[in-house]
Amino acid sequence: MTPDEYCQQRAAASGSSFYYSFLFLPPERRRAITALYAFCREVDDTVDEAGERAVARARLDWWREELGRLFAGDPQHPVARALAPHLGTCAIERESLLEIVDGMQMDLELDRYPDFDALHLYCHRVAGVVGTLSAGIFGARLPSTLAYAEELGLALQLTNILRDVGEDARLGRIYLPLDELARFGVAPEELLQARPGERFVELMRFQAARARERYRRAFALLEHAEVRAQRPGLVMAAIYLRLLDEIERDGFRVLTHRTSLTPLRKLWIAWRTWTRGAPPAV
Repeated sequence: MTPDEYCQQRAAASGSSFYYSFLFLPPERRRAITALYAFCREVDDTVDEAGERAVARARLDWWREELGRLFAGDPQHPVARALAPHLGTCAIERESLLEIVDGMQMDLELDRYPDFDALHLYCHRVAGVVGTLSAGIFGARLPSTLAYAEELGLALQLTNILRDVGEDARLGRIYLPLDELARFGVAPEELLQARPGERFVELMRFQAARARERYRRAFALLEHAEVRAQRPGLVMAAIYLRLLDEIERDGFRVLTHRTSLTPLRKLWIAWRTWTRGAPPAV
């Protein structure tokens, strides 16, 4: 199995919505973004599957060393080897990849976030940085496009957090800012015990509105001349906005249900967004 085939297998097996945003890209850009996505999956799974925190930290340290080998021209892991041909052509920098690893390590160090500023740093590292790297792979030419990609990454991550409130709580993690829980009168135990009180839906509406505002900010930063090249990100936005619609329509039952879209529905949204070539409605 070649490094590119390994990454393709990782992307397809994940079932992630990201996979659908890659489908219509030219082969070289598709290989680059698939390798970046596979890298993110590898380091994320390092944290989620290690079992013990000491083991996870050691594996993340190995990845930091592997990034050193990658930029020195001697990568070992198939994902790093798949990334190697794209470092210069797609402006992929070691510091950005290290920041993604740092974001994954935050999941080992923190299971609560006191306020949105703290959560924003986490979202920037695990999603905003990925967004800007992806925009570069897609062919960004303007600084404003990188700002768009950062905002879009944050919007996607905030949507993820909303979808996964119950799943994260079962792992003992709460990504919703604690000061906002207090403001809405929602106790952390309501999340951890999957027993939402009367104010829970109000809290969720507030979180959903923040995510939508991030999508609006992102689209406002995307110049018309850049839209065509950045269609993969718009595909992701369209899929996640539809997911957000479904979560709201379901009454924010995120503590006991995990809302998802079928592969066929994702493919339809991807094709329609790609052919329209415009940001989706927020």
